[in-house]
Amino acid sequence: MTNPYTCVLLDLDGTLIDSAPGITSTLAWTFEQLGEPVPSPSDLLAYVGPPLLQSFETIAGMSEVEARQALATYRGRYLEHGVTNVTAYEGIDGLMSSIKASGMPSSLATSKPESLARLALTHLGLIDHLDVMTGASEDEKRSEKKDVVALALTRLAAFGADLSNPVMVGDRFYDVEGAAANGVPTIFVDWGYGSVAEQVGAVAVVSSPAELQRLLL
Repeated sequence: MTNPYTCVLLDLDGTLIDSAPGITSTLAWTFEQLGEPVPSPSDLLAYVGPPLLQSFETIAGMSEVEARQALATYRGRYLEHGVTNVTAYEGIDGLMSSIKASGMPSSLATSKPESLARLALTHLGLIDHLDVMTGASEDEKRSEKKDVVALALTRLAAFGADLSNPVMVGDRFYDVEGAAANGVPTIFVDWGYGSVAEQVGAVAVVSSPAELQRLLL
């Protein structure tokens, strides 16, 4: 049977890597530095995945100015202590290697700034499995998933990928909605940070990288 997908877009946090420890510990430190109450560990997890600048506004209730100050405070600390406090989910290295070996073009599609995503993937030895790197701009003005997905598709086209049947792989409703805005279906992974309710709209839900590989290749 011919595989229906011609290229794949991969979310990062909660899909390829468990980045929550580095993100949440840096967030806790940031709130302390700003003199704000530190949210509970479970509340801090809500910040993992979506654009951080947006989360400071929508979740913490900060103004845009306050959110940018918080982001600047967070970013310096995260570069020093958080960005390499990550692990690849079991089976992800093999999955990405198999995608690369199959010839199916792949792009990262993350709301994390590209420079930080590159550092994390380089640290884990995963970066060479990808054909294209796509993330948020450094100032996070381009950070909504629909915009990241659109840019990933543009870069995949420039790489020479067949865009007739792309697929997104992610763990949050941001991935599902952002991909759908570009006419791209999403396979939802349930080992990340999303809830069951966030799976609505996905074309499939998988529970392991091996199961995901069977759908992709």
